[in-house]
Amino acid sequence: MCDGTHDHAHGIGRRALFVTGAAAALTLGSVSFAAADGQDHETRTVRGTLPPGSPDFVYVPVEVPAGVREIKVSYTYDRPSVPAGTQGNALDIGLFDDHGTELGGRGFRGWSGGARTEFFVRADDATPGYVPGPVREGTWYVALGPYTVAPQGLAYELTITLTYGSAGATPRPVYPPSRAKGRGRGWYRGDCHLHSWYSDGRRTPAEIAALARAAGLDFINSSDHNTHSAHPHWADQAGDDLLIMLGEEITTRNGHVVALGTEPGTFVDWRYRARDNRWARFARDIRRAGGLVVPAHPHATCVGCGWKFGFAEADAVEVWNGPYTPDDEITLADWDNQLVASVRQGRAWLPAMGNSDAHRDPDAVGSPQTVVLADDLTRAAIQEGIRAGRSYVAESKNVTLGFTATGGRGRQAGIGERLDVAADTPVTVRLEVSGAPRCSVRFVTDQGVLFTSDPLPVAGTGTVEWRTTPSYAAYVRAEVRHETAAGPVPGALAAFTNPVFLGTRGGS
Repeated sequence: MCDGTHDHAHGIGRRALFVTGAAAALTLGSVSFAAADGQDHETRTVRGTLPPGSPDFVYVPVEVPAGVREIKVSYTYDRPSVPAGTQGNALDIGLFDDHGTELGGRGFRGWSGGARTEFFVRADDATPGYVPGPVREGTWYVALGPYTVAPQGLAYELTITLTYGSAGATPRPVYPPSRAKGRGRGWYRGDCHLHSWYSDGRRTPAEIAALARAAGLDFINSSDHNTHSAHPHWADQAGDDLLIMLGEEITTRNGHVVALGTEPGTFVDWRYRARDNRWARFARDIRRAGGLVVPAHPHATCVGCGWKFGFAEADAVEVWNGPYTPDDEITLADWDNQLVASVRQGRAWLPAMGNSDAHRDPDAVGSPQTVVLADDLTRAAIQEGIRAGRSYVAESKNVTLGFTATGGRGRQAGIGERLDVAADTPVTVRLEVSGAPRCSVRFVTDQGVLFTSDPLPVAGTGTVEWRTTPSYAAYVRAEVRHETAAGPVPGALAAFTNPVFLGTRGGS
């Protein structure tokens, strides 16, 4: 065994700064290992300090000789006290192989963010979040992501161990099927934003699948942060009663987006900001891989969570994320403003959905859940229902809605559809609710909230009707809200629908 320690100096001669567009990545000096020479393993320790204002990603090259069976990396960093209101240190970590760090991720071998302090990769196995495969000779890269840096700087220590020997066989991945038994055309319940122990969650796929079934879900979508490594680990959890789609939560420094239902094994890069003008490329990659582009929690208050890329590339937007909080209320209002603009400008509208973003206990899988009208329980049919906005969001399996608009010789339209009638045609909007005790119903239009019902009975079941015309309301959507203690602030959502549009296309 041979151990080695060296520091990364901060002089220009010891590192190179590569700037692409507005994003910067720092590549430090290489860490070298000798050939095996009969040794079982060899370790190097690297120390350095990242100053405030460091690039988003710092790469430590590792020269890997031939004959390596496993690469293992561990790290620590200091967490000094900082004044109130000042960000402390947080350092993410990942790995790229000999294919390099070029944007697009050809060399991607794993990412654990800040969820783990160590990981390994070898041909036959890898730490959750990382991709098994041969440890080939060449330059590998440990990727450090200084998420936040304290005023004192971020001092880190990185330990890299290479184990020599013959490599095992890389398992051939098996993925869940793209269809489940289903019930033909009907309403299917799903949760498309979930985290397992393959990123920063604490639940196994088996535990998540069990909770999904208990929550009455028909479909889920795997969406671990910045890695597709979980994809081969879901096949055993799928069944006739549960469709499991595969994706990723692309976690950039300017917002997060769920890739919903991509082809198995699809990786989507996250190493860019809005000002780099790269987002459209990766949104297209998601769609080329058969997925939907769904910005997640656009107004969340966590560092880097606010969505800065705009919605031109989105197929839907996550309006309700986890327990209903003030940032969800802001997102709902922002989405409604987008609906108003779309109907008044005669352009396409953006459907809304809701997901749990569950990571660990006590996060409830399926709260909220998106209920989708689909032709069958298949990936393509569910995606089409979401894309068309034929859906509503409910806080649990207990809440069921039926929402229609009727007028003009018995014509009828449902959620996400258009009732194509003249501007002065009387229209009856009808919402049937169950599972929402003491909740009130609000009908929201492009003119604002135009109707609020009395509370539903304790039994939670009721029917609410309201009459309007397309000239008065270009669309109507329904909200079911819990009681509030006092004051003008509306209660938390129990459910809401995508809109029904009224009038001829292009305006009334």
